[in-house]
Amino acid sequence: MEIQYHKHYSGHLGREMEFKVYGHGGKPVMFIPCQGGRFFDFENFHMIDHWAKWIEEGACTVYAIDSIDGEAYAAVGLDCRRRIENHERWYHYVVDEMVPAIRHLSGLRNGYDQPIMPFGCSMGAMHAANLFFRRPDLFDRVFAISGLYDSKLFFGDYMDDLLYQNTPVEYLSNMPWDHPYISMYNERKILIVVGQGAWEEPLLSSTRWLDSVMRNKGIHAQVDYWGYDVNHDWPWWYKMVEHYVPQLLY
Repeated sequence: MEIQYHKHYSGHLGREMEFKVYGHGGKPVMFIPCQGGRFFDFENFHMIDHWAKWIEEGACTVYAIDSIDGEAYAAVGLDCRRRIENHERWYHYVVDEMVPAIRHLSGLRNGYDQPIMPFGCSMGAMHAANLFFRRPDLFDRVFAISGLYDSKLFFGDYMDDLLYQNTPVEYLSNMPWDHPYISMYNERKILIVVGQGAWEEPLLSSTRWLDSVMRNKGIHAQVDYWGYDVNHDWPWWYKMVEHYVPQLLY
């Protein structure tokens, strides 16, 4: 498997950011780590083993990136406005700096440009879904496992303009029926998955909320609820990857 390490300076974040690239061609997939995680978690938590067959056959290339959750969503106790401002800077790092980098590297591999699929579990799923729903012009599918799509767990009753535009259940609920994004969503692939076992309860409730909002807006998405033995943990996420990735790539 072809593996590359990159470091580049982010003007939005004012620091060096790191990422790794796994593969030599195919669909560009952007892996976002779980809360407090790093770009190397794709390897360290063995998710790479469960994507390897598609990476090695050239069906996809995975770009594992960093988040700054420790300064944003996970920085509970700090000023809420400061936390969401930090997240918004990370959002712009992704769409303004990381996406062009991925599209450039993917274009070199494939010989043509194409949209990206964000993928993540837990907080990575939350970010993946938010990126997709905010920018369906950049992302043509999304794979979100055990994610949170509202802000209450991390921000309680706090809400402002930036938090609103990063909370899918809020901005999708208020999206006009004739908004051009709705037809764009329906031309793309949306896959939201959650278990119903241990440690999944807040994620399960949030997924149901998002599911209801999408159905009410006529947004066509696949939302799957796995069994009561399916816990919020890596072994189950591996099984979900093995089950769903073929339908997303082919």
